[in-house]
Amino acid sequence: MNKDQIIANTVDFVKEKLKNAEGGHDWFHIERVFKNAEIIAASEEVDGFIVALGALLHDIADSKFHNGDETIGPRIARQFLHEQQVREDDILHVENIIKWISFKGGNEAQEFRSPELDVVQDADRLDALGAIGIARTFNYGGHKGRPIFDPDVKPNLHMSKEEYKASSAPTINHFYEKLFLLKDRMNTKTGKKLAEERHDFMVGFLEQFYKEWGLPSQKWHF
Repeated sequence: MNKDQIIANTVDFVKEKLKNAEGGHDWFHIERVFKNAEIIAASEEVDGFIVALGALLHDIADSKFHNGDETIGPRIARQFLHEQQVREDDILHVENIIKWISFKGGNEAQEFRSPELDVVQDADRLDALGAIGIARTFNYGGHKGRPIFDPDVKPNLHMSKEEYKASSAPTINHFYEKLFLLKDRMNTKTGKKLAEERHDFMVGFLEQFYKEWGLPSQKWHF
């Protein structure tokens, strides 16, 4: 099994599979997560092959774009990796990374853990923070036809997984319902450090946003 060739084949596979994907979940998102994962993995004791495959395949079929079906991504990844003659235990590990990487409202117990998942999850969460995180958030809100902001619609910080997936709240609410929670849920030291700067940038963005809207900067506590 030539691991470098398998990773190269995976890059080509993902690029082709996501060539028409929504802008926040396209190949460029995957590439950023892959690079973030490499940076974080350098300070962790992990299997770099599993980290690479997990990062590259983590959004191969995001359930948000498949009627909430969370089985499609792991199934596509398994079929591809099987064709690449990857070992069964490695395939299962990557499947579990894809299955458990998502935020899902933040209130669901994570039943699978591994150092490799910790790295890929942190890398993915970093791409939901900072300037890119803001851009992705408004891109997805526009894609779903959501209002930018409604001062009368308060964030729901205690949603179940089902409520989180079904939410159609204004885009600004997403900062409170997910993005501002991520900094304290990072798994690795490097992830935590990188998240701090991006978190602070988002706080400053919302302060300016509320100022331009004509509201107190601390409209909601964050």
